[in-house]
Amino acid sequence: MLSRVDDPKDIVRRGYDLVSRAYRADDGDDSQYAAWLELVETRVAAGAPVLDLGCGCGVPVARRLAQRYVVTGVDLSITCLYALIHLPLAEQPALLRSVSRWLQPGGLFLATVGHQAWTGLEKDWLGVAGGDMWWSHADASTYRRWFSEAGLAIERETFVPEGAGGHTLLVATR
Repeated sequence: MLSRVDDPKDIVRRGYDLVSRAYRADDGDDSQYAAWLELVETRVAAGAPVLDLGCGCGVPVARRLAQRYVVTGVDLSITCLYALIHLPLAEQPALLRSVSRWLQPGGLFLATVGHQAWTGLEKDWLGVAGGDMWWSHADASTYRRWFSEAGLAIERETFVPEGAGGHTLLVATR
């Protein structure tokens, strides 16, 4: 078992707390999320609850959607994004089953997941001393299977480039 110091969730929490300004300024450009948020706005009725898992400080979701929806954010760190891929692989299927239970029939779930399987630690992420970051993600085909097993039907899958690699955006319903 990992010691508290080596707990991946603590690494992620501490890492995002330290690199928040280098990672994303509160006044940063939200254009990379615009298509995702437009999808929510076209598919979810005004006044509906929106749960933002991995919300960090609430930017960009709350900034745009809080005027129209009842937005609740949940995160390990007040500055973290992409939360699913920061959980240990063994915990991810259970979280997806919980998401499926939380969604109303027809409810929409957007998730950024791994494109290729990888688990690892990056020391001094984004050049910030002590800002270590930990990721753990399966490949896209494993996420498709986990979503299906959780009762989530994938409607759309999009590759989201980032640096030399990228992630997969899955849009699913219950």
